[in-house]
Parts: sequence; C-alpha cells; structure tokens
Amino acid sequence: MPQKTKFPISAIITTYNEADHIEQVLETLDWVDEVIVVDSYSDDETVELAQKKGAKVLIKQYHSPATQKNWAIPQANHEWVFILDADERCTPELEAEIKTILTKGTNKECFWIARKNFFMGQHVKYSGWQGDKVIRLLRKHCRYEDKMVHEEIDVHGKQVGRLNNRLVHYTFKSYDHFLAKINRYAAWSAQDYTTKTGKITLYHLWFKPLFRFFSHYFLQLGFLDGKTGFIISRLMAWGVFLRYLKLMELRKITKQH
Repeated sequence: MPQKTKFPISAIITTYNEADHIEQVLETLDWVDEVIVVDSYSDDETVELAQKKGAKVLIKQYHSPATQKNWAIPQANHEWVFILDADERCTPELEAEIKTILTKGTNKECFWIARKNFFMGQHVKYSGWQGDKVIRLLRKHCRYEDKMVHEEIDVHGKQVGRLNNRLVHYTFKSYDHFLAKINRYAAWSAQDYTTKTGKITLYHLWFKPLFRFFSHYFLQLGFLDGKTGFIISRLMAWGVFLRYLKLMELRKITKQH
C-alpha cells in the first residue's frame, strides 16, 4: 500500500496511561505531517506505543489540561494545530473537511468541532451531550484559558469558525472509569470555583445537584437515551455534589494553614 501523503499540520495529544487508546487515535492521524504526544510520566506502554507509531513524544509533569496544551502548542512546527484527546478519533470526513478549508485558506483563527459521544460503547444522542463541541483546530498563536476543568481556547477578539463534521469521542470505558474521572474533575472544579462561590449551603449540596439531574434527564432529553441516559444524569448530579464537598474540604485545609 502506498504511503499516505502528509498534510502540513501539527497534531497534539496529551496523555497519561492511555495505552488502551493511543494506537487507535494515532491511526486516524496518519495524514498529519507532525504528531506530538505530550505525556505526563505514564507508567504503562503509552510512550512506547506512540513512538512505534511515529509520534514525537515529549514528557512534561502534569499541572492542568490547559497548561499541558499551552506548553505543547509552541512546540509545533506548523501554523495550524489539531488537538485531540487520546479517547477521540478523527473521521475520514473530518480529515477531508480540514484539508479543504486549510488548502483554500481562511481568515478564521480557530474552529469549533462537534463530538459524537459514546458511553461504554453506546452512542449517546441526548443527556446534555447533544450540543457537545470543542475548539480543536487552531492557529499556533491561540492559547487555552487558565482553568482546571472544561478548559477552552480564549476566543476574545478572534475569528472563530465551525466545522460540519464531528470527532468521535469514546468518553468512558466503565462505570469505575467514569466515577474516577468525576472525582478527579470535582477536585479540579473546586479550585476553579474557590473565588466564585460564597458560603456553601444546602442550596449547593442539595438543590444544585438535583437541578443538574433534572436538566440532563428531562430538559436535555436524557430519558430518550434509556438506562444510559439515567445513569449519565445521575452521575453528573453526583459530580456537582462532589464539587462543593471538595470545595468545603479545600477551604478547611486552607484555614488550617
């Protein structure tokens, strides 16, 4: 089989123990001229597998998703950068669209890309995930906001476009994986909310988690995803409860010091 012609764009993937995913995501980037994997000292085979696939591997201690990506972007050799997580996949349709737009030229500085999400193998069409989108195609001068959770490109004063095709996103492998990520995100989110939240009351610990469930399951049609929609809505509510619980703990520790 003839080797695929490489397109002048850099792809960046940040990783930590992604041996289950790294080969598959790299296979969907065989059209990219440069692939950079920024690893946070994985203790599985992530680095070895990435190197076998031809990726350039950089090692950096992890601080937050935004700092990892902002450190990696200037390392890219090309003007345009395509950022993916290891559990995402670029489809042939998305590849073709990116090539067409960049070949023609554009005045946009970054692009939103919608995601098709899967939860334990099931395509989730609703449950609050139907509008999921991320900025992943960007010019090299763009940077992420300094946030611990749900980091996004700072679009202030920028020309922003939107692509028609979607990334495929394999969100969670198991309930334990989902719960571990919710626990981790709750801890990070507590740091983001430290200065935004006043005294924590039953409103934060009871009403806000309840409303999150109501929003995902009813307002955002989670019930149409069946049992999976109920599980997602319930776990998302649990994440809100954990955020404020961890914020209480964080403030208590800060007081003691």
